Amino acid sequence: MPDEPLPRDEELHGPVHPIPSDARDGEPEEGIALCLSGGGYRAMLFHVGSLWRLNEAGLLPRLKRISSVSGGSITAGVLGLGWKRLDFDGNGVARSFGARLVDPVRRLAGKTVDEGAVLGGVLLPGSVGDRVEKAYRRHLFGDATLQDLPADDEGPRFVLNASNVQSGVLWRFSRPLMGDWKVGLVRNPTLPLARAVAASSAFPPVLSPVVLDLDPDDFDPETGDGLTGREFRDEVVLTDGGVYDNLGLETAWKRYRTILVSDAGGRFAAESDPSRDWLRHTQRILSIIDSQVRSLRKRQVIGAFRDGIRSGAYWSIWTDAAEYGLEDALPCPVDRTTRLAEVPTRLERLDDTVQERLINWGYAVCDCALRARHDATLPRGSFPYPDSGIG
Repeated sequence: MPDEPLPRDEELHGPVHPIPSDARDGEPEEGIALCLSGGGYRAMLFHVGSLWRLNEAGLLPRLKRISSVSGGSITAGVLGLGWKRLDFDGNGVARSFGARLVDPVRRLAGKTVDEGAVLGGVLLPGSVGDRVEKAYRRHLFGDATLQDLPADDEGPRFVLNASNVQSGVLWRFSRPLMGDWKVGLVRNPTLPLARAVAASSAFPPVLSPVVLDLDPDDFDPETGDGLTGREFRDEVVLTDGGVYDNLGLETAWKRYRTILVSDAGGRFAAESDPSRDWLRHTQRILSIIDSQVRSLRKRQVIGAFRDGIRSGAYWSIWTDAAEYGLEDALPCPVDRTTRLAEVPTRLERLDDTVQERLINWGYAVCDCALRARHDATLPRGSFPYPDSGIG
């Protein structure tokens, strides 16, 4: 038997792997994609800071794709809904960035969503996912659908990612399509944007699952691979996108050459006496899985940058800003940024000062990453909330 052909470098070193529907000989396109990780309100606000710095650098209108999971999808959903009214100036800077993104996200961050959703899902009709969707509708998205996101000729393609519990692969939501490669695709879906974000941020086990009741006849009959029966298409069971892809890389890495990754995920901490009740023990096990997958993807991303397979930058809420080696970095003492990184992964109210510090930290570390890894000509930025600093 002849030897199997060796995989290409991208397959060896990339953080995502080809699937049967991918073009095996395709090269990534020139263009910039942004990936936003999960992490509850902590991530939602950290990513606002990162986007704030990207906006000041004039990079937002240059993005071809924004791929997100979990808490990152809350931020991405708000940005996508407000995109057409960002009012970009001649330098590519959105003049309405605060009104269209910062203000609505901060209003949500002042509300506790997860606790009421869990209690209501247990005690009242309807699921936890239904109640999270209702909160997102009320505070952020109203009756908007996926068709209210920008078209490809109007801005980046926003891809909100969930995990399909039935097929075991990534389920994506976007304006032109939703679905996965095994079950198939629905073209031009009119699903409520609030439900897509609720599915992407359905953190297990407490906020999961979110169930989509769909019409199997709406699926493109030319799509899908092995799971195209009505039993997989009439009711789709979804959980947090971070379960499958905790950095939101999958739908960006395969397509574009330049990748920017904003990572606000948690870090696994050792415990001498871990909880043994089913709920907290399950959460502990999920944290171990998430930690290992996140670490692997992170190493492969940075390795691919180093080896020239992709260009771009990675920054993390756990990063020590001093590691970028910039003499003029914004003041970000690692003991204070670590406290911000330790904000729990919840959809729980955060006071104004913590909100501002998380935004400042996302801004500052993105500033470091952009100037050290992407464009050394960028001038140093300034904290969005200088009176709050980092802590």
